[in-house]
Amino acid sequence: MTKTPLAQFIKEKRKQAGMNQEDLSFAAGVGLRFVRELEQGKTTLRMDKVNQVLNLFGYVLGPVEVNRDEES
Repeated sequence: MTKTPLAQFIKEKRKQAGMNQEDLSFAAGVGLRFVRELEQGKTTLRMDKVNQVLNLFGYVLGPVEVNRDEES
């Protein structure tokens, strides 16, 4: 799996908070496997669970404009 911006963001926020993956999973109410898959950049994840994790850091998922020139 390729590290996505979301995966990098979550890992960075977790480390800034001084948490390990197990701490994050417990605090967010999601499974440890989910946290690992999220940080590894799994492309298919449940948005509600992603938002549970993001909510710990004061964020939620939202639309992001895509620059079509950069996609190619």
